[in-house]
Amino acid sequence: MDETAEAHNAKMKKIKAARDRMMESKTEEKGLIVVHTGKGKGKSSSAFGMVMRCIAWGMPCAVVQFVKGNWETGEKTLLRDRFAEECRFFVSGEGFTWEVQDRDKDIAAARRGWEIAKEQVLDPEIQFVLLDEINIALRYDYLDIDEVVDFLLHQKPHMTHVVLTGRNAKPELIEAADLVTDFTLVKHPFRDGVKAQKGVEF
Repeated sequence: MDETAEAHNAKMKKIKAARDRMMESKTEEKGLIVVHTGKGKGKSSSAFGMVMRCIAWGMPCAVVQFVKGNWETGEKTLLRDRFAEECRFFVSGEGFTWEVQDRDKDIAAARRGWEIAKEQVLDPEIQFVLLDEINIALRYDYLDIDEVVDFLLHQKPHMTHVVLTGRNAKPELIEAADLVTDFTLVKHPFRDGVKAQKGVEF
């Protein structure tokens, strides 16, 4: 049996009062360490959505891409061609590790990317930094997890947001982060022989 409009309104008032009380205690502002991980698709896509949100709010941002190399993606084209002043875009990888097949090159590329990343995070003009696929570099120990976590916790400016994406985020990073989302794979067309589609996956 459907509730009456009067009962519904009374319930909503109680929910709003509880919500208002909860929000009164949320007063702190800080730059967040955000991790997007998991086997599901959408980790980078979601992070790039945050980049666009920052651009809309006039928040200068930077992207440092690890691993992906010169792979052309819609987000890279858009940001470099139309929003270069609002968002700096750096590519440090030489391609997916199974394509490069040279650990020393992968390590060198990751180290270059990490140096660029630190510069962007420490730049007082930048308010948001996306470290796309850095979890892959950390997973294969191209970068030292303790060094990365220590930098994020002790050198990152208080109001700077940093988002780190990629599968298999290390426990140390998850522990250090303020916000962690695990993207779960439910179904993927690749399993049925469908290749990556422009506009959906790149």
